[in-house]
Amino acid sequence: MPAPADIIAAVATPAGRGGIGVIRVSGPDLGRIVAGVVDRPLAPRVATFATFFGAQGEALDQGLALLFPAPASYTGETVLELQGHGGPAVLALLLNRCLDLGARMAEPGEFTKRAFLNGKLDLAQAEGVADLIEAATTTAARAAARSLTGAFSREIHTAVDALIELRMFSEATLDFPEEDVEFIRAADAAGKLAALRERLAAIVGRARQGSLLREGLGVVLIGQPNVGKSSHLNQLVTAGLRPTGDAVEKLGIERTLSAIARADLALIVTDAREPDHPADAAIAARLPAALPRIVVRNKIDLAGLEPRSGRNGRASEVWLSALSGAGVELLREAILAAVGAHENMEGSFLARERHLRALHAADLHLAAAAAHLEAAVPPLELFAEELREAQAALSAITGEFTADDLLGAIFSRFCIGK
Repeated sequence: MPAPADIIAAVATPAGRGGIGVIRVSGPDLGRIVAGVVDRPLAPRVATFATFFGAQGEALDQGLALLFPAPASYTGETVLELQGHGGPAVLALLLNRCLDLGARMAEPGEFTKRAFLNGKLDLAQAEGVADLIEAATTTAARAAARSLTGAFSREIHTAVDALIELRMFSEATLDFPEEDVEFIRAADAAGKLAALRERLAAIVGRARQGSLLREGLGVVLIGQPNVGKSSHLNQLVTAGLRPTGDAVEKLGIERTLSAIARADLALIVTDAREPDHPADAAIAARLPAALPRIVVRNKIDLAGLEPRSGRNGRASEVWLSALSGAGVELLREAILAAVGAHENMEGSFLARERHLRALHAADLHLAAAAAHLEAAVPPLELFAEELREAQAALSAITGEFTADDLLGAIFSRFCIGK
């Protein structure tokens, strides 16, 4: 998709009053705007103190003007930044002056979209810009910065390069069918594919860690009434699950079931004095089979028991007292372990849901390719097709193969001015 040829402008600093306010302008030729706003020539990439003028030659503000000629700019186009005082009224005057001189208001994320279209950023890096702005913790900010600086993209490109090498062997066999199977075996395609899947699994693990940083962890507390759910985490309290005819309680149970469908983890809270209550088993049976769960045996202080953790069949089990706090640290550790998280997430990528879906799709195609190779007579055309689909899935992460409508959805979530 070619980059637009018009000029865009926007306030690049947050709304409200501040010491500094920035107007950002980007386009193929900003000569008219520079001449109409600034009272002197601008040397490239030099902060120049200047008066900013209106249409009648009146002073609108004073501040710093910086000109970044194409292609050495954020967007890859010529960029002008006018750094003045951070009052909404003066910024509006300055922005309107730029609009009168031929610019139009930028859409949300349009500066970063132009950077992507001009090859200054790939799509994963562009998303890292928005994630860095929105990061609520220092760990999330560092993870977003890694994506912005290309760490995530480099991992994807390394995997794609290995996949391309594997495709070279498979495509060559299609041209020489009489030697196809032996050629593939001599090239150790199975070993290369196994190594690629191992690399992809490592990327997926780091991406899932980053997804937890970005999206948070959806935890639902369920159990019979009065087993201590609200004592564990008031903000995640859901209705006790039991048969009921009360209309209000029915609504609460429906909301609980809805929360379960969206959850990443279920905490089944029980009374430690009745660890084998049939109602608890019935609640566990209603959970989706793939949903990780932890059975929390609460009220050990009343049962005269000590805190401990372990496994009971497919579920983790933690014995604790929400009232006294005994064993709560064990629950925290069990929650992290259940979702594959850990306290040190410094190496993670701040992945989005679309990244995880693409990685999952690539893994499915590679698994299918491996299955084809294990056949007595491998169907090499199908093997090659699965590799091609895996490459397309991975390339969608960085934007090499991305539909225009997806680009619109991604950049529309950015703030205006970025």
